[in-house]
Amino acid sequence: MKHRFVGVPLAAAALLSGCAASSSNPDQPASLAGSSWSLMAFQPDGDGAAVRPARPDQYRLTFQPDGRLLAQVDCNRGSGQWQATPAGQGGSLQLGPLALTRMMCPPDPVGQRLPQDIEAVRSYRIVNGRLLLELGGNAGSYTWERAQQ
Repeated sequence: MKHRFVGVPLAAAALLSGCAASSSNPDQPASLAGSSWSLMAFQPDGDGAAVRPARPDQYRLTFQPDGRLLAQVDCNRGSGQWQATPAGQGGSLQLGPLALTRMMCPPDPVGQRLPQDIEAVRSYRIVNGRLLLELGGNAGSYTWERAQQ
């Protein structure tokens, strides 16, 4: 009696193709879906000095595969929506609106600015493994690094 294991080669091929698709180039924006990022700095347009959060570990964005955006902004948490159209090493990006808790956090210029800017993000780029969220009208950009899980 011969046994044919047709399913095994197909399963192996599917597994290998999935591995090939998920091998990640840190500069490839294949999708922001499922990624989490910690804030490094805000760079205003022009000659302004970069503004860094007092506690970078308190600033995180998580792009859920279902289009939901999870946010930690200082001591506040919230969620919103995101939609990206990848192109090359970046693409267009729409965020928000972002609904956040309103706890009294210690003063931090980034914590006050980020919630106001989130809906002004118009595009993103991934450069050297860092996510740059660029505001419309060349108003500046936020630099994020991949969050440690």
